[in-house]
Amino acid sequence: MNENLFSSFITPTMMGLPIVVLIVIFPSMLFPSTNRLVNNRLIAIQQWLLHMTSKQMMMIHNHKGQSWTLMLMSLILFIGSTNLLGLLPHSFTPTTQLSMNLGMAIPLWAGTVLLGFRYKTKASLAHFLPQGTPLPLIPMLVIIETISLFIQPMALAVRLTANITAGHLLIHLIGGATLALLGISTTTAFITFIILIMLTILEFAVALIQAYVFTLLVSLYLHDNT
Repeated sequence: MNENLFSSFITPTMMGLPIVVLIVIFPSMLFPSTNRLVNNRLIAIQQWLLHMTSKQMMMIHNHKGQSWTLMLMSLILFIGSTNLLGLLPHSFTPTTQLSMNLGMAIPLWAGTVLLGFRYKTKASLAHFLPQGTPLPLIPMLVIIETISLFIQPMALAVRLTANITAGHLLIHLIGGATLALLGISTTTAFITFIILIMLTILEFAVALIQAYVFTLLVSLYLHDNT
């Protein structure tokens, strides 16, 4: 039972070679570029959503922060499309792997922190020691602030991993319960199936919300350091 429950989170292989790289590249095919003078409805909707998201997310940034717009929009598109593709049957969701999420969170967090130390050195160092701190508390506060700074990328990665993994596990468990109850009680199986549909719709929303939250937090870290 445990093997079947977590088998969907195992990295898929083909002829003994991992194909996670191909899975990671696949979402980029959903956002094709076009040279047409007038775009079709799908591309027009994608561009409108990107424009609205970038306008809302980047309006708080100065010129240095707005130079990250392309990276942040690419990030939210990648995470959102990967999460949605993972809801398809017999598919693999790379964002359920903590190693991959750490691989996205740590470089982005490190980039914002290094940017802060380069352009706002005094303000960045001031975060480690709030003004008016009593002398006996200075070593403890410096340690606490340092730990909280290094926990930020871990929080980003763990939040995304936990939310996506929990949703997939719930869908797997309720789907298995529906099949098991089908031969026992049709009415109970139908109720469970309705719950499964509602949970799947909720997971579609969670997939998009988690992509937005991940990117928004990176944007806030960037705002604090520019």
